[in-house]
Amino acid sequence: MEERNVMLAGFMVPHPPMIVPDVGRGSEKQIEETICAYERVADEIAALEPETIIITSPHSIMYADYFHISPGKGAKGSFSRFGAPQVSFKEEYDTELTDMLCRICEREKISAGTEGERDSSLDHGTMVPLWFIRRRYTAGKIVRIGLSGLPLEEHYRMGMAIREAAEKCGRRIVIIASGDLSHKLQEYGPYGFAPEGPEYDEKIMDVMGRAAFGELLDFDSGFCDRAAECGHRSFVIMAGAFDGTVVRAERLSHQDVTGVGYGICTFYPTVTAGIADMTNPAGTVGADESRHFLDLHLEKAEKELEKKRAASDAYVRLARASVESYVRDRRRISIPDDLPREMLEKRAGAFVSIHKHGELRGCIGTISPVTDCIAQEIIDNAVSAATRDPRFPAIQPDELKWLYISVDVLREAEDIDSKEQLDVKRYGVIVTSGRKRGLLLPDLEGVDTVDKQIEIAKQKAGIRGFEKYSLQRFEVIRHY
Repeated sequence: MEERNVMLAGFMVPHPPMIVPDVGRGSEKQIEETICAYERVADEIAALEPETIIITSPHSIMYADYFHISPGKGAKGSFSRFGAPQVSFKEEYDTELTDMLCRICEREKISAGTEGERDSSLDHGTMVPLWFIRRRYTAGKIVRIGLSGLPLEEHYRMGMAIREAAEKCGRRIVIIASGDLSHKLQEYGPYGFAPEGPEYDEKIMDVMGRAAFGELLDFDSGFCDRAAECGHRSFVIMAGAFDGTVVRAERLSHQDVTGVGYGICTFYPTVTAGIADMTNPAGTVGADESRHFLDLHLEKAEKELEKKRAASDAYVRLARASVESYVRDRRRISIPDDLPREMLEKRAGAFVSIHKHGELRGCIGTISPVTDCIAQEIIDNAVSAATRDPRFPAIQPDELKWLYISVDVLREAEDIDSKEQLDVKRYGVIVTSGRKRGLLLPDLEGVDTVDKQIEIAKQKAGIRGFEKYSLQRFEVIRHY
């Protein structure tokens, strides 16, 4: 099956302000390779003559659970923050495409829209690409979209919605996936070095150079955090816009001389009718069922979750039954008769953690027991984790099959004299200051130092830097 070609091309580009000469004042010369590649991108966009340029930017307004689409008729911006107010922009938004995108997101239950704008000014993640593009091509409106803290799967779906909106509006578009790579490539860089930095850059350039978009969804969030990348979600949105389409990719450049990775790649749908080059916006593009990467990813994830559920123990099965009963029917289950004796006879604090697509979806627990037995502790905390964690909206029935649940049963806490008695893998920590009390479980992804463990627990408790605090440690029995 063939589709009309509205997706003219996609471009993965970085956004270092110093690449603009008025900002860099000569320092931009050290990334000449990136500049040359960027200029080629601008030339190709000018040749395509898109009606609308979609720009996804990590530095636009960003929410944990919502994609912000810039509202209104347009916006202005400048590099005044970077000492170059004379470099300015005035852009017109494609309001018809924005409205259509919002309607599609509402229909598809994608958390996105034009509400919550805190600052209407164009951000540098948007302006750096425009600085190159507008010197070659002044036509075309823009649509500016921020990233979110939602799972990668939702970013891919956002890209699919962009594609559909363009098709419904009959709009020929290009997508600019604005984003730097790792910020931890060199000791002398502004963010220092982490081994995950160069590993991320090598991996992402390989994946994007092959247009192997399905592999983008397999990047571990902890790995991405340690690499301190900022563009991955931008790249995933662009990938979603190419869902089911044969794509020709070309890697133009990759540099890491500043300690931050800058990568540029181009992506074109393979044209199967008309003139097969980038000047053919009216051609048709080839569809490829093997490139519906989100469907394939979810199918694989569902099978893996089924295996984990089949292997889960009585503690986790009880937590899942409690979550499912309450989310579906608002009914609290009674304690089953077939549980191990220790769940019925012993008392202990317990935490229920819920993940969806690798991201935390809820976690509530008790430091010490408040019910008559571990089983009741799990039932109550499972309901709370699913519906009362203030960081997340309540879990909905259509999410249940994607949930991964674990249960931590806490052993009695003991006072300690110093942080040297902690071990992030073995012990959880309780930090207390007066009536403020914060807890962090042991062996959590991304928590690799005692100092970080204590700092997160203090933040959870609202303990400020100048306040004195005491420490306790505890062990857990973790059930999967």
